Amino acid sequence: MSESTASAAPSAARTAVRLTPAQARRIALAAQGFTATPRLRRRRPFDPALERLHVLQIDSVNVFARSHYLPVFSRHGGYDPSALDRQLWTSGEFTEYWAHEAAFIPVADRGLFAWRMAEYRERHSRSGREDALATELARVRATLAAEGPRFVRELEPAPRGGRGPWWDWSDTKRAVEMLFASGEVVAAGREGFQRRYALAEQVLPAAALEPVPRAEAERRLVERAARSLGVGTVADIADYHRLKVGPARRAVHELAEAGVLLPAHVAGWTNGAGRPEEAWLHRDARIPARLAPDALLTPFDPLVWFRPRAERMFDFHYRIEIYTPKEQRRYGYYCLPLMVGGALAGRIDLKADRGSGALLVQAAWSEERAPARTAETAVGLLARAAAWQGLDEVRVSGAGNLRLPARFDAA
Repeated sequence: MSESTASAAPSAARTAVRLTPAQARRIALAAQGFTATPRLRRRRPFDPALERLHVLQIDSVNVFARSHYLPVFSRHGGYDPSALDRQLWTSGEFTEYWAHEAAFIPVADRGLFAWRMAEYRERHSRSGREDALATELARVRATLAAEGPRFVRELEPAPRGGRGPWWDWSDTKRAVEMLFASGEVVAAGREGFQRRYALAEQVLPAAALEPVPRAEAERRLVERAARSLGVGTVADIADYHRLKVGPARRAVHELAEAGVLLPAHVAGWTNGAGRPEEAWLHRDARIPARLAPDALLTPFDPLVWFRPRAERMFDFHYRIEIYTPKEQRRYGYYCLPLMVGGALAGRIDLKADRGSGALLVQAAWSEERAPARTAETAVGLLARAAAWQGLDEVRVSGAGNLRLPARFDAA
């Protein structure tokens, strides 16, 4: 099939678009910003990827590279991460919220999550947590109003001593996170993984503080998720912005009536009862005749973050093993999915040893149906990943069934 775009005719007048699994994969890859010519453009280089993704998940793990840097690398190759940080933090175009997990979103879309902020406020009030922290909440608000953006350590009334593990939050930390979740406070930057907090009105334009009614917001988020996925089930679409399936389904049907989403049937997609799984195709989705990218993916890439979709779309059973005891891990601590020719063909456990200037491959695994060129492709991707991170070489431990050279230079 040559590349095409889905028709915008009302769904009531259409039968389901019939797709092969390979077509569905190419639609998903194109919708997620993978292209046959991945080179970054010179002017505003990150716009295409950020527009396609809509949300860019943030994560604390930094054994290789911060997770939000990886989707751009996966789609476009090496670049200067500080340039992406400048666009995310200083352009005024992006902000951070619980849009999937913690994630960057366009400032213009912040109002779409006002209902979620209201839910957090209600939950905190109903549980009694707000009353329990009333004094600290008032103090944090007053400090930020008087002094501007601050890190939690700067908001603490006194230095903390004898801290436990990272989840051992003080009342100040609890208060500021409560205010962040409810929308009163926003992240005005980060130092490492620590947020710098500010009152929302101090750093955001007035338009970003305007709430969007919940039904309209959910409909717009569903449309945006469907656009970013290309084709997917209601569960896929709901998970993208962590909506409940019921409201997502209602929004899907409203968008289908408007011709924005088209019913689709993907061969082999079945539900738990073995019946064909209902799927939906965005009317603007491209169906490339050929699209077969090679890439290393973060575990938090939208292409794989909803594990049921990764299994259905790519026949790839994937679980991150960070929280699994070492002796119980099957593949490794921080395995990056390996894409070869548009298929998820393996997983590679990576660690950047910056002291020795080496990218350590602690385990490398291939899937049963991995292409013959998987090892060769992995070497090229790892060499480029090392160079991107300013490392000189790649060292391989030998664990796993994907045979790679013991050592090779960065590209």
